[in-house]
Amino acid sequence: MESLIIEATDTTPKVDFNIDSGVFSIEGKAINNDAEEFFKPVLLWLDGYVGAPNDVTNVIVKLDYFNISSSKRILFVFYKLNELIDAGYKVNVKWYYHEDEDDMYEVGQDFAFMVKVPFEFCEYSLYEKVLA
Repeated sequence: MESLIIEATDTTPKVDFNIDSGVFSIEGKAINNDAEEFFKPVLLWLDGYVGAPNDVTNVIVKLDYFNISSSKRILFVFYKLNELIDAGYKVNVKWYYHEDEDDMYEVGQDFAFMVKVPFEFCEYSLYEKVLA
C-alpha cells in the first residue's frame, strides 16, 4: 500500500497519510461544495488501510475551517479509525485549534465524544501558525 497525498486548494485541505511513519495529517480548509467527492478517495484509502494497518496510527487534524458537508465526511474518517481501535490497534488524534477559535475546539470535542479514538487538543496561536 502506498501513502496518500492530496495537495491543498483554496477549498480543500492537504491530506498526507504517510504509510511508512503512520502519521496521517489533514490540514487547511475543507469548504468544498462537493465534500463527498473530495473525501471519497480518502475513505477508500482508509478502507484498504484498515485491512493492513500500522501498529500505531497518529492523526493530526489542523483545519482552519470546514463546512457542514465536510464535517460529516471528517466524522466518517474517525469512524474508520474506530475500526482500528476495535481491532486492537493504537490510534491517537491531535486536534489543533487556533486560540481564538472556540468553535473549532468545541467541534473537536464533539467528534471525540462520538468515537472511541483518543483525542489530544492542542491550542496554537497565530504566531505559531505563521512559523509552522
